[in-house]
Amino acid sequence: MSKLFFQDKPIIGVDINQTGIKVMAVDTSHWTVTGYGSVELDPVEAQKSMEGDGEYLGENIRNLLKEKRIGKITTNHAVLSIPTSKTYARTFSVPNKEAGKLKDAIELEIEQYIPVPMAQLYVDHQILSRDKDNTTVQICAVPRNTVDTCVSAANSAGLDVVMVEPSVNAIARLLAFAEEGSLPTIIVDIGPAATDIAILDGTIRVSGGVAIGGNTFTLDIAKKLNVPLESAHQMKVQHGLAVSPRQEKIKSAIEPSLDRILREIKKIIRYYSERLNSEKRLEQVVIVGGGSNVPGLGDYFTNALMMPARVASPWQILNFGELEQPPKQFKARYITVAGLASVKPKEIF
Repeated sequence: MSKLFFQDKPIIGVDINQTGIKVMAVDTSHWTVTGYGSVELDPVEAQKSMEGDGEYLGENIRNLLKEKRIGKITTNHAVLSIPTSKTYARTFSVPNKEAGKLKDAIELEIEQYIPVPMAQLYVDHQILSRDKDNTTVQICAVPRNTVDTCVSAANSAGLDVVMVEPSVNAIARLLAFAEEGSLPTIIVDIGPAATDIAILDGTIRVSGGVAIGGNTFTLDIAKKLNVPLESAHQMKVQHGLAVSPRQEKIKSAIEPSLDRILREIKKIIRYYSERLNSEKRLEQVVIVGGGSNVPGLGDYFTNALMMPARVASPWQILNFGELEQPPKQFKARYITVAGLASVKPKEIF
């Protein structure tokens, strides 16, 4: 009965991370946003809340739904994202003759590559493919406490959580519609404080991340050029890495942080190529997120990775209709929650 019940109900996306919470409702028949909003969080308080009772998160979700919403939210059925940095995605192959011992293979993979005891994780898996020799399996693991706390916070705000997923999976869903997501793609999601990286090849095959984001770039510029943070932010978003009199100074300031992101990307590419025995060629790098608003960033990644790279935006297919739109520089922050709000019922059930 619940399946039929929920299939007839709209859902909303709720994106929770350490710097903010966002909500969005999307009419996918017309790709129109019908309601949205966001609240900023104190990162220290958010982290403590995720590891504790979730009350701070719940309080802010309630405030968002009641006071900070633009447009209409007509349902309490929510698809919830948790930070990709708190999840573990792995894809591996096992010989078909060992497929009957898949549970043991999953436990071994978790023991070797995930730094959290299995008893403290929620673990899900799916079989991606099977050839004459091997079965390819994807696992996703999330600390139980993180999921339970975020779901409890949403419940305390009157929401009924029907699905939970890593934020990068939501981004991948939207990119599949808007950015040639059928191509084997490296997703680079630059948030305020962290960058999530994943390989999308039909599904998310592997993910990782690094604690560097858009705010890091701003701090780098402020320190290197000895300017106030506000001036550093303006230099970042107006000039960035594009050709300008300040190009070399800004590049020298943020390049060490960009190099750390590039090292993580290359590590994930190696895992994809070697552990998965993949002969597929990665076709593109798609850069998203609130910290991606750095002119010239696409060209920088293209040159560094020898692969076409671009900063992407889904707003050519997804529009705000008659609603007041967020400022242009803030639209990129809503890509995760838009992906959550675009879930089809069959994905939930």
